[in-house]
Parts: sequence; structure tokens; C-alpha cells
Amino acid sequence: MKNLHDVWSSRFMHYISEVQKYMQFIFTGHIAIVLVFLVGAGGYQYSEWLKIVESDFPAEGLIALILGVLLAFSRPTTLLREPDQVYLLPLESKMAKYFKKALAWTFWSQVWIVAIVYIVSIPLLKAVTELTTVNIWTVFFLVIALKFISVQGEFSYRYSERGHYVWIDRLVRAIIFGVTVYMGLQMQVLLALVVAVIGCVYVVVFRKRCANEPVPYEHFVKLEQNRMMSFYRFANYFTDVPHLHGSIRRRAWLDWFYNFIPYQKGNAQKYLVFRTFIRTDDHFYLWLRLTAISAIIAAFVDIPVVTWIVAGALSFATTIQLKQALLASGEFRMDMLYPLPENARKAAVKQVVRLAMIAQAIIVTLCGVTQPMFYVTTLIILVISEITTKVSKP
Repeated sequence: MKNLHDVWSSRFMHYISEVQKYMQFIFTGHIAIVLVFLVGAGGYQYSEWLKIVESDFPAEGLIALILGVLLAFSRPTTLLREPDQVYLLPLESKMAKYFKKALAWTFWSQVWIVAIVYIVSIPLLKAVTELTTVNIWTVFFLVIALKFISVQGEFSYRYSERGHYVWIDRLVRAIIFGVTVYMGLQMQVLLALVVAVIGCVYVVVFRKRCANEPVPYEHFVKLEQNRMMSFYRFANYFTDVPHLHGSIRRRAWLDWFYNFIPYQKGNAQKYLVFRTFIRTDDHFYLWLRLTAISAIIAAFVDIPVVTWIVAGALSFATTIQLKQALLASGEFRMDMLYPLPENARKAAVKQVVRLAMIAQAIIVTLCGVTQPMFYVTTLIILVISEITTKVSKP
């Protein structure tokens, strides 16, 4: 590489290709259908609620709170790697050019989140406030500017303080930016500018402290590793990520679940598979996350067809991924030394998956019990799960 610009360009292209490689597995056909129905159902529910919302609803405060929190979370994307702690040391005085590219990407990759949230809130603002179109879009550009300041601020804080107590920095910025947005929505322009200036001064203080500090390579490398690992864990719910190894947790508070499996020789594999499901983060959180999404839809969407489609799609996704994950263990296990039937593990996996899906059906049913024809959701989850278990390849 000739310079740091080339280093960033090379790493950025590799990063984009890596993300695209796994995104094609995440946004598959059935996920796209679920998202379409979720957006449609959410939009319909939102529009219906706007027709009956009270005029004294605290829209400005709620929007300011949400945007303040979103603005505060501006984790920098540096794309630094572990060898950089050694090989980039001679170029430390020129790293400002590299970080300028990194912060530009950080801003553009995160600003769309706050932009979408604010745009979605515009109908609510028009329904309960007297803000004009000019006022609303003025605050929109203020929010974009605050996001830029927040990105610079979190980077400067992490640079100068090595990331220690970053939650305090985020809390301070959330309060400052939340108050700024609230004052802007109240059309208190002068007060909004005063608070915004305070936020700028806060950021400048840490930026000046960076001048005398060496580049915290170790902190930024660890931050980047954690960020990519979070993406790989998410992608692992949809496809196999070869270099990802799930962590194991005891979860002693769930030990009483093992009592449902009688202590006898024929249940050895069932006990081991059930224990694997409970203690492996990837398996357990996969089931928990998809169950929670399905339960939330069942609880808040009163359009039965949408609830049925989402519950069916998530039931299929949960079943096939759990089955494949529990059968994919290729490492040596102690149960291989015992004279158990060859298909004992496959049968045990089917039983454990069935129990997990029954639990999912019960949770979703209880959450949607106030919705019309809620019992159909239960039947859909159980039937699709059973069909998927029997038809899918082992």
C-alpha cells in the first residue's frame, strides 16, 4: 500500500464484500415476505392510531427521548486489525487522514437510522402539534447535524479516554441532544442553539485532549472485533459462519427444565441435546429472539392474516435452524463411546425441537390471546413446525 488512503480503500472494499456475502443469506425470500407484512401491518396500525391519538399526547418529548438515545450511540467504524498495533505505529502521526475516512463512513452508515425514525414521526407531529412543514424539516436537518457531532464526539472520547466509562459519555450526549431536539420541536430556536453549542463545546474538549494522546490501537481493534463478531453472530442465525464459535453459559436458573427428561438409559441423547440447546448461546438466543418477535406481532397486530403469516414463517425458520444447528455438532462427544443406536441423536433432536416449538406456540398464544382467532396461530406454529421437522433433510 502506498499510503493510508489505499489502506482504508482496500479494507473498506473487503468489509463491503464480507457484509454482502452474508446479507444475501439473511434477506432471503421468506424473510423479505415477513418484512413486507411487518412494515405493512405496522404502517396500518400506526395510521389507525393517529386517527384517535389525543391532542395532548407528549409527542415532542417522546420523539426527543428516542432520538437522543439513538444519537448518543455512535460507535466508530475504524476497520482496524490486530496487526495494526505494530505495523501502523510508524504512521501514527498521519493516522488523522485514515480516521477522517473512517468517521465519514461511520456517519453515513448510521445517519439513516435517525433519519428514518424522525421521518416516521412526522405524521404524529402533524397530528398533535402546530408545527409547520418548514419547522419540521428544520428540525430534521438539525438532527442530521447532531448525528455528525455525535459521531465526532464518541470517537474523540474513545480516543482520549481509551473507551473507559463510555456509557457516561453516551448519557451526557443523549441528554444534550435530546434537549436540543425537544427545544427545536418546541420552536425555542435560541435555546436549541444554546444547548447545541454546549454539545459542541463538550465534543471539542475531548478532541483537544486527543492531541497529546497516542492512538489507542488496542481499544479500537477490540471495538472493531466486537462489532464484526456481533454481525457474524446475527448472520449465523441464517447461515453457517465457519470461523464463528458460539459461547456456552451455565444458565443455572433453567436447570429445573432438565427434570422433564426422565433419568433412564434411553433418554441419554435427549438429555444431552436438551442440555446443548439450553447452554449454547447461538441455539438458545435464536429460539428466544424469533419467539419474542412472533409474540410481539401476535400481541400488537390485530390483523389475523398478518399474524398467521409471520408466525408461520418464524416457526419454519426456528425449526429448520434449530434442527440443523443441533445436528451439526461434528466434534467428539463422550456419548460416542456408548453403545447407543445410530439414529438416537436424530430422534433426540426432533424431540427437543418439538418441545421448543410447543413452548414457542404457548408463549405466542398467551401474548395474542386478546386478538381475534388467536388459536389459529397456535395451530399454524405447531403444524408448520412438525412438517418442517419431518420434511427437512437431517
